[in-house]
Amino acid sequence: MNDTTVAVVQGQIAGFVMVVDNEVEQLYVSALHRGEGVADMLMADAQRRIKDAGYSTTWLAVVAGNARARRFYERCGWSDRGLFEYAAAGEHGPIPVPSHRYVKDL
Repeated sequence: MNDTTVAVVQGQIAGFVMVVDNEVEQLYVSALHRGEGVADMLMADAQRRIKDAGYSTTWLAVVAGNARARRFYERCGWSDRGLFEYAAAGEHGPIPVPSHRYVKDL
């Protein structure tokens, strides 16, 4: 599964979430729409799609310095399973990015 959901508020793109297999690969909400519940709706959609695809757990990577995102995930029931190197796609191959692996049972 490789899907993107886009949130639109009053004709403007407010954010998006990308799912690859059972990974929430990216979640983004524009600064103008933070605090409006857009992230909650996008995350709920991602988790539903992952569960509907037959997975019982989901995971995501977040860089250690992104405290706002880490607080959001923890508030939503995600568990920090510790540090690992996330292989982000780069022009010349994967780029290792020090991150925290968060997981959630669906």
